[in-house]
Amino acid sequence: MAHMQHVKIPQDRIGVVIGEGGETMREIEQQAEVRLDIDSETGAVAVESVGDPVTGLKGPDIVKAIGRGFAPDDALRLLDDDMMMFDVIDIDAVARNPNDLKRLKGRLIGENGRTRELMEDLTGAAVAIYGSTLSIIGGPEQVDAVREATEMILDGAPHGSVYSFLERRHNEMKHQGLEYHQFTG
Repeated sequence: MAHMQHVKIPQDRIGVVIGEGGETMREIEQQAEVRLDIDSETGAVAVESVGDPVTGLKGPDIVKAIGRGFAPDDALRLLDDDMMMFDVIDIDAVARNPNDLKRLKGRLIGENGRTRELMEDLTGAAVAIYGSTLSIIGGPEQVDAVREATEMILDGAPHGSVYSFLERRHNEMKHQGLEYHQFTG
């Protein structure tokens, strides 16, 4: 029996999931062994597992990751190995109002994208900030490091101490040989 899951993605990301002439959609279907049924009116995507059930379980996350601002290539990294995971932090949940949300997003992105970039460089995870979410793709240790750094920033920690934290985690992971997932920019 095929397994079916429903995912909803933002309107302006539907085209990215489909890709030029349906190219991205076909690539997701082929690599994740799923069939996608996309309703471009509503952004509803039915993801049906049609091959290996374990691989198929990554299908909905791949679609969700693209919906949360990741490039398809980064989202497909979820298939690299079983440890790869997708995590979403809801910035809106801690924001007091729309202005606060804007401010928090700005702090997470950093000047010219520096903070988001450092999160990626020092953890080896991929980080996307879109709408009111920050999303992460990486191994458990990497996701954990980004999540912690994000929470520090959302709690108002100065960027300097967040960068020190990330440097520390970077060295620990390097020491444990966890560098092998480095995303190339």
